[in-house]
Amino acid sequence: QVQLVESGGGSVQAGESLTLSCAASGYSYRHMAWLRQAPGKEREGVAAIDRIVRTTNYADSVKGRFTISGDLAKNTLYLQMNNLKPEDTAMYYCAAGVISTELSLKGSEWTYWGQGTQVTVSS
Repeated sequence: QVQLVESGGGSVQAGESLTLSCAASGYSYRHMAWLRQAPGKEREGVAAIDRIVRTTNYADSVKGRFTISGDLAKNTLYLQMNNLKPEDTAMYYCAAGVISTELSLKGSEWTYWGQGTQVTVSS
């Protein structure tokens, strides 16, 4: 049984940083991702990673500010978020088990999800 547990969310001021963590168990997937969902909006992909070759894919809205990383052996995933903006406010989810496109940012492409961790950025 695959379990994903996120942590590290919180409330910060614009311009500050946060690091999200995801502890996975049950199976170690090569590809993982972070997605987010703001109130009243659809879930959107933030970043995805191949934890073996370390290739990554980012949403345009976070490029240059967010960094995804992870360790296949330790089965962990991280999201370093710098220069946070109020529009980054959302519930952030860790995802694993991509269906087809390896570094997909589409929520429908991922099989397993954590419960989420809330990030709130105030101006």
